[in-house]
Amino acid sequence: MSESVTSGAMGMTVESAFAGMRSVSPVVFRAGCPDCRGRFELTAGALRLAIGATSRTTFYSFTCPECGAAVRKPAGERIVELLTDGGVRTLRLHSTL
Repeated sequence: MSESVTSGAMGMTVESAFAGMRSVSPVVFRAGCPDCRGRFELTAGALRLAIGATSRTTFYSFTCPECGAAVRKPAGERIVELLTDGGVRTLRLHSTL
């Protein structure tokens, strides 16, 4: 099916607007399980990021695809940046003072 609808203001066809675009590969993250020592790659949907008030309460978590263990690891500033840029779902933890 070929679309050749033209935009009135720009005179651009759909084909020319999307010319040169390539499909984008999903972001994957390398991870390891401390229980079974498995090494694997996970998509953003398999990870969760929790951002707390301190570095001690900021972590990411996932379920090991090899042994099923719930894994929780600390996340420093760089890890937080990489995970959020990669589309990992984020939960912000608030203190109840």
